[in-house]
Amino acid sequence: MKKVLILFMGITLMACSTLESQESQAEKPRQIILLIGDGMGLSAVSTGFYYGDQPSVFKRFTQIGLQQTSTAKEKVTDSAASGTAMATGTKTYNGAVGVDTTKTAHKNIAEIAASLGWSTGVIATSTISHATPASFYAHVEQRGMEETIASQLLNSEIDFFAGGGLAKFLVRADSTSLLPLAEEKGFVLDTKQLAQPGSLEADKKYGFLLAFGGMPPMTEGRGDFLPDATSLAISHLSQNPEGFFLMVEASQIDWAGHANDFDYLVGEMLDFEKTIAAALDYADKDGNTLVIVTADHETGGFTLGPQVNEESGYGNYAELGPVFATGNHSATLIPVFAYGPGAENFQGVYQNTDIFHKMKALVSGE
Repeated sequence: MKKVLILFMGITLMACSTLESQESQAEKPRQIILLIGDGMGLSAVSTGFYYGDQPSVFKRFTQIGLQQTSTAKEKVTDSAASGTAMATGTKTYNGAVGVDTTKTAHKNIAEIAASLGWSTGVIATSTISHATPASFYAHVEQRGMEETIASQLLNSEIDFFAGGGLAKFLVRADSTSLLPLAEEKGFVLDTKQLAQPGSLEADKKYGFLLAFGGMPPMTEGRGDFLPDATSLAISHLSQNPEGFFLMVEASQIDWAGHANDFDYLVGEMLDFEKTIAAALDYADKDGNTLVIVTADHETGGFTLGPQVNEESGYGNYAELGPVFATGNHSATLIPVFAYGPGAENFQGVYQNTDIFHKMKALVSGE
């Protein structure tokens, strides 16, 4: 009887150990999709609840945190410093891309993922060499060095990119076209239109440069570029059984905030919601994908206040009267939404650099 009891206890311990191991593995995603709404504060997130035709996609998230965005030197960040913080885990100065305050380069999450055999991609509605997407593949002292950033993109580990910015590859101060370099580095480039999901070959790299500068705003007919590019990237990158990392930026929420243009902002936010939905739908089907949605900072001091009577100054609480407090960035805390394996790690209040460290721990186990 004693031997039977010992055997039973041994089997139970082994089963518990196996279960714990499986649970530990289940908590680590095989793929990460990071979606950044440039300039998107909590009031911008709220627009879909009042101005959208469908229930807001943000209702699908249950794991939510807050991040602080100040730089190593300034209380109010720009996109470069905040992008660098999230991409590399390093606080730096405004304007820096992928380097710290001493201008020393730091490895970013896409480079770490690539070193582990994952495929990587970046998408933006700005130029693809703009500050936020650049933070995930480039290392330069100033964000304005977009021609250098474009060169670094083609020499990076990125396997897929889509956005605007063809001018940075063609109309350059050195009078050199980067298109031959793109071909030399194995990129198949398209400057006309996105391909169809399922049409891209697993062993090739792809780039889509679909505007000379930034992509058109939604108010000027951009259409479904961002959700379609996201679906295309997922279709391509998911062919790698090792996994993938994809960063998607809804760049022009920020531009709308700078312009204090409410219609522009709502159009960009609803487009971003559609893009987030595409990522979440894939994550639901896949089961091993972590989706993170956040912003680099808030722009415009945007708020959904009541409509105000100009004569009396009193607010009509039955109607919304959106207002902007500034044409610049603000230092407000930024929401972080997470969904999928490892999402619970993104609860709480923390620095923007922690987003990198949380992703790195899930990717590499360190």
